Amino acid sequence: MTVGAAQIRISEGGRPKADLTDLARLNQVFTELTAEQRIRYALDHFAGPQILKSSFGAQSAVSLHLLTQQQPDMPVVLIDTGYLFDETYQFIETLQSRLGLNLVIYRSEKSPAWQEALYGQRWLQGLDGLDAYNYDNKVEPMQRALQDLNVATWFSGVRRIQSSSRVNTPFVQFNGDYYKVAPLADWHDKHVFDYLKAHDLPYHPLWEKGYVSIGDVHTTRSLNQVESLEQTRFFGLKRECGLHKTDGFAGVPRGHQRYAPSGPALAICESRRPRKL
Repeated sequence: MTVGAAQIRISEGGRPKADLTDLARLNQVFTELTAEQRIRYALDHFAGPQILKSSFGAQSAVSLHLLTQQQPDMPVVLIDTGYLFDETYQFIETLQSRLGLNLVIYRSEKSPAWQEALYGQRWLQGLDGLDAYNYDNKVEPMQRALQDLNVATWFSGVRRIQSSSRVNTPFVQFNGDYYKVAPLADWHDKHVFDYLKAHDLPYHPLWEKGYVSIGDVHTTRSLNQVESLEQTRFFGLKRECGLHKTDGFAGVPRGHQRYAPSGPALAICESRRPRKL
């Protein structure tokens, strides 16, 4: 496969395959491409099935529009905790209707009421409680989606500027089972604003009220309520729920990745070498 001068082997036998040097070069080449070109390349050359995971957050209309313009039937995976804002559910309906989304919804196997009866409100039980809640309601359902849908390529709308935990997000990661592609990794808020305006797309309804990072009702705060961006989620105790880690990607413990020495940091799993299938 060719991207500029780089020859990249990215699949074998219809399943993901990657060489560590190839991935580093691919990330470097992607710095010269537009988001649309990165998506086009991944759609054409990365193994399938392919999905887009969306939280339907503040600026999610951008990635949803970019992907569905090129692949209208792309499965869009939503993890519904049952605790999303009313405005988020309304936003989902609006975008699904406008963009014709192929929405695939996953949830915890226990309802919110069932979980509260067993464990109480775990998001109020410190960091351990938050981690347990996030695993049961976000990480495990996503793992189930990846397995059920046999995912080989996962598109994400994650951007480096969103938080300190995302500053090293590469355009392409590989964990031995699937690719994770972040075509907007280098976008700033001005890029997002310009794209939404050019295509007459909406921000999340809560954006106007100072909600810049939107998750569950009980662990999301407006910038008007806190002193820093980091405090808008999980009471400032943490930033990530576990779905979008580049350190410990796909559940691999710290220390099992290495990062490309030049260009965007490339999180890869040295302990799980790419399989030949």
